[in-house]
Amino acid sequence: MREKIISYTREKYATDPEYLWQKTPDAFILRNSKNKKWYALVMNVKKSVLIPDSEGFTDIINLKCESVTRECLLAEGRCFPAYHMNKQKWISIILDDNIDFQILCNLIDESYNIIDR
Repeated sequence: MREKIISYTREKYATDPEYLWQKTPDAFILRNSKNKKWYALVMNVKKSVLIPDSEGFTDIINLKCESVTRECLLAEGRCFPAYHMNKQKWISIILDDNIDFQILCNLIDESYNIIDR
């Protein structure tokens, strides 16, 4: 899923992943090239930070979204309050087979458009 996200954002927004942290070398951000704001963060976390009593690790993406989108996705169980970000403005989505890639692309677009204002 990471490679699909990188390909999509590279093609649509001409952005490349930035690997910022030595302690988490596989984590990356996607940043708007005009205003330098982040619109996505992809990282591998303990699944229990999102789902209590879960075991193992999982890839997630943090995206900024409108409050209406956030509330709908939370109610549907499609996302979680953002791990390691402002929980009122960001969401975390587990990157597995349960998320449709087109829906994910739409959410990436929303995040990009919000920070591009």
